[in-house]
Amino acid sequence: MSKIDTYLHAATRDNTRRSYQAAARHFEVEWGGFLPATADAIARYLVDHAESLAINTLRQRLAALAQWHIDQGFPDPTKAPVVRKVLRGIQALHPAREKQARPLQLDQLERLEQWLNRAIAAAAADGDQPARLRHTRDKALLLLGFWRGFRGDELTRLQVEHINAVPGEGMSCFLPRTKGDRGHKGTTFKAPALVKLCPVDAYMEWVTLAGLTEGAVFRGIDRWGHVRSEGFHINSLVPLLRSLFVGAGIAFADQYSGHSLRRGFAQWATSNGWDIKTLMTYVGWKNVDSALRYVEGADPFVRHRIEVARSLGDGASENQS
Repeated sequence: MSKIDTYLHAATRDNTRRSYQAAARHFEVEWGGFLPATADAIARYLVDHAESLAINTLRQRLAALAQWHIDQGFPDPTKAPVVRKVLRGIQALHPAREKQARPLQLDQLERLEQWLNRAIAAAAADGDQPARLRHTRDKALLLLGFWRGFRGDELTRLQVEHINAVPGEGMSCFLPRTKGDRGHKGTTFKAPALVKLCPVDAYMEWVTLAGLTEGAVFRGIDRWGHVRSEGFHINSLVPLLRSLFVGAGIAFADQYSGHSLRRGFAQWATSNGWDIKTLMTYVGWKNVDSALRYVEGADPFVRHRIEVARSLGDGASENQS
């Protein structure tokens, strides 16, 4: 791979690259289309999947097909009027509410921690090191994921060498790349040390027990208690979370996902008086609409308050100008 190819490869997030490759494969292999495609073929593809795929999934497929044509030097057929009109028609005839992960509530987090603490103590007493490692890791993952408001993919990309934790004070987590970081400058997230449900203590217990000094924070553990060198794949995280919820006796475990920790924290923060600006800064959201998808369920009046704040801010800007 040349240096140019290396930089081009680095310009696109791995998750985006994989989803685009899957979309192109779906168009060619599963649907039987041909690339480069015509606008009419793209429109027929949308029509054939109008009832089976969500509108957001169709938009993602269009973005992938558009990028394929651009990368290969072909005109982009997805911008044709017929494609745009078909997409608007599908949205009008098949409106669908966005499916959202069930938020993890604070009392459920407490139940999970208590269940894991009992499991850790039992494993230590029995000399079951593999179980002790797994439960200690899972406790750190849950507490850090909740109190830092991380998405699942952010948890899987955490590196030990990018984390600075001070017991009793707090911790900082640096991610070289995040979803909203268009400038690729990296983002540092801080989490406080807490008296209860402390993410700092849980993290320190895990890396100390596992002997981690670098590499991925959260990793698989084999039956003999060997901690793997590679980190969790994002597809492994959701089954892990759901198995923990089942073990702790939390209902509707299959409705939780990698976003449940962030949704739970956002709703906890909103119900405890955090204003939207503070929450956006803490979590790392760049626009209000992203925040609204997480907090409206907890506070049905939050959109009205945000719109009022927006109008006041616009008025202040006009007066200053």
